[in-house]
Amino acid sequence: MALFSFGISYKTAPVSIREKIAFSTEQMVESIADLKNHYGVLEAVVVSTCNRTEVYLNATQFSKLSAIDWLIQTHGVNRQALTDCLYFYTDDLSIRHLMQVACGLDSMVLGEPQILGQLKQAYATAEQYQFIGGILSRLFQTTFSVAKDVRTNTQIGDSAVSVAYAAVNLAKHIFSDLGKVSVLLIGAGETTELVARHLVEAGCQTLTVANRSVQRAELLAQNFNAQTATLSAIPDLLVDADIVVSSTASPLPLVGKGMVESAMHHRRNRPMFMVDLAVPRDIETQVNDVDNVYLYTVDDLQGIVQKNQQKRQQAAEQAQKIIVREVESFNGWLASRQSVDYVRNYRSQAEEIKQSLLNRALNQLNQGADAERVIKELASKLTNQLVHPPTVALKQAAVAEDKSNIEFLAEHFGIDSE
Repeated sequence: MALFSFGISYKTAPVSIREKIAFSTEQMVESIADLKNHYGVLEAVVVSTCNRTEVYLNATQFSKLSAIDWLIQTHGVNRQALTDCLYFYTDDLSIRHLMQVACGLDSMVLGEPQILGQLKQAYATAEQYQFIGGILSRLFQTTFSVAKDVRTNTQIGDSAVSVAYAAVNLAKHIFSDLGKVSVLLIGAGETTELVARHLVEAGCQTLTVANRSVQRAELLAQNFNAQTATLSAIPDLLVDADIVVSSTASPLPLVGKGMVESAMHHRRNRPMFMVDLAVPRDIETQVNDVDNVYLYTVDDLQGIVQKNQQKRQQAAEQAQKIIVREVESFNGWLASRQSVDYVRNYRSQAEEIKQSLLNRALNQLNQGADAERVIKELASKLTNQLVHPPTVALKQAAVAEDKSNIEFLAEHFGIDSE
């Protein structure tokens, strides 16, 4: 029995290859069955996300060449391209890699928690189709505990490490309940979508997307149950907006100081949190001079992100120490399990020898053979067969003048040196 893992990720392969290696649930079930039937695999778990496809195995033997052949068979990818980007781990390295992935240490965004949920889903699927047994089940359960330990006892997930997430975290410091605020999103690009996603996850319910193209605004708005508007409506929308996030490609500012002052007058100076993620800027810098308006630019947020990345890096170093300890602990469990298997096999072999000789003796007695001779023969043959392996081992150690091995064998076979 040995542990293996192999796969590709955003670190080793472009999306053009990753998308070809991705597994649907149906394809995964069929492919694991093939692994078990033709490659001698005992247990298997397949993890397939947009950033990685990985396979974890318990098998008597497996090789990188087998992994490549199997992936080519299941996905029809180019052999050379796959060979160049496939990583392959065994035993300790395989265990450590799984734990690093679960803790977000191998993710595009250091410490991101989504991968842990994806691993749990992959494990649940493998369990549902009975593709795992004692070894991988114990490994994945241990890994989930390690990930929980890392998130509880380090700051790996405490700090915002994207500009969009940092903006939402700042909003939480200004408004106690984001479920009660009104949000105006200016622009409808990828950055705005990411901010909207974080805001909704944080509890925001009232969002409006203002964009030059209303059609593009509607495409974004439908994902978050948001309202839409044109850029010309911004002055009126500011009156009700508690949070304003702007990210467009406009060459000139869209929001000026006078516009904000007018809105604040109608708002009776209720606080307004504004985030300008555009380059060049969408919001005039003088807006920061308006009372009760909190304006942050992309540079302000980048500074926060950089500090938080340093914090996460420190937490990652702590996490690695936890993983080293847990890999050692899991190996200890594997060793103890293997020793139990050795004992069970040894006792089974001894039982087979005893039963064979006993059946022979009983047959002789039934045929009228002398009982004393049969018993003596049984005892002699049983002794000879049971002591033969240790006797051979002791003779080989003696010929090799391996004193330490002789002493080890003598001690563990209970041989008195006198």
